[in-house]
Amino acid sequence: MIPLLVDNLNIHTPSVLYEVFSPQEAGRIIRKLEFHYTPKHASWLNQVEIELSVLSRQCLERRIPNVGILSSEIATWESQRNQQKPSVYWGFKTKDTRKKMQR
Repeated sequence: MIPLLVDNLNIHTPSVLYEVFSPQEAGRIIRKLEFHYTPKHASWLNQVEIELSVLSRQCLERRIPNVGILSSEIATWESQRNQQKPSVYWGFKTKDTRKKMQR
């Protein structure tokens, strides 16, 4: 089995494969996949996306000449980031959303 981690977007379902492939081929592919869906709100996948964004902005927005230096730079960033113990605040409420979106 191939574990497949997906969010809850409506196209991340086995049935979509039947729209692209023949029924036999879609069935063959589906039998090889093991779907794992993230929670709909505040999933750890969202947190990973946030951390990757921070990594990109704080560490990777420049040319890095080779993989060795890249690995070293990321390890240094990761160590510093872990010492900071950052957290994700999920306090955005519906009324705040409406205000921000001016609705």
